[in-house]
Amino acid sequence: MPFITVGAENSAPIDLYYEDHGSGQPVVLIHGFPLSNRAWEKQVPELLHAGYRTIAYDRRGFGNSSQPATGYDYDTFAADLDAILRELDLRDTILIGHSMGTGEITRYLGNYGSARVSKVVLISPIPPFLMQTDDNPQGVPKQVFEGFQDAIRKDRFAYQTSFMNDFFNYDQNKGKSVSEEAYHANWDLAVIASPIGTEKCVDAWLTDFRGDLPRIDVPALLIQGDQDRVLPYPVTGERLQPLLPQSTLHTIAGGPHAIPWTHSDEVNRAILDFVGQGAPVYSRAW
Repeated sequence: MPFITVGAENSAPIDLYYEDHGSGQPVVLIHGFPLSNRAWEKQVPELLHAGYRTIAYDRRGFGNSSQPATGYDYDTFAADLDAILRELDLRDTILIGHSMGTGEITRYLGNYGSARVSKVVLISPIPPFLMQTDDNPQGVPKQVFEGFQDAIRKDRFAYQTSFMNDFFNYDQNKGKSVSEEAYHANWDLAVIASPIGTEKCVDAWLTDFRGDLPRIDVPALLIQGDQDRVLPYPVTGERLQPLLPQSTLHTIAGGPHAIPWTHSDEVNRAILDFVGQGAPVYSRAW
């Protein structure tokens, strides 16, 4: 399996697993919490079919990547993304992130600039700033996140069931846009993640990205469901769009957090239109 080494912890390397398919303009896919590159199952075939080189990697602590005890912050995540782009020498890259992956993109552009990047797609975004503070009264109280961490420490497996229920809006979408089997497959991906990384990622959710946003100087597409229970639409996508002058917000009516799966046709069509390929989206087995 292909890996890129991004550091070391004591005697062991920290390796990121990635998949690199096709040819053409590169697209890098950055998954959300608490999954892996497998979360892009419905996007990879369409991007390949449209003629893009498609690269998807597992964040440290998740999927097939190393599970160190450190580095679960957005400066490190952005450095990991930079290592991917430099190691593969990617240019004119389209970055596509979901959920936590939108934070990597935002902090990467804030720290490293856009020399290697031409466009970005932020799906169910975490910026601009999720936590409630005196200068961010629209945010979510910090006690909510402390409750998440307490639940993870007490019973990470039960927490992931609760998370997946909100991820898919499962009470509304079970048997419709998500099957019981797909729900459990995503739960399986969630629980193989690092227990330490799972808890520490909650701290990363509280990152203030407002200082990064003025450095985003490439076109951006924001896609979010207006029924997102994980990253509430009024706090994230709806607030983010006016802060990015070169951005467009595509709102999916009734969409949950997991729109790359539940609303894949609409998400794929929006992505392909934005990146310059408006070909029809075909449903095919992968």
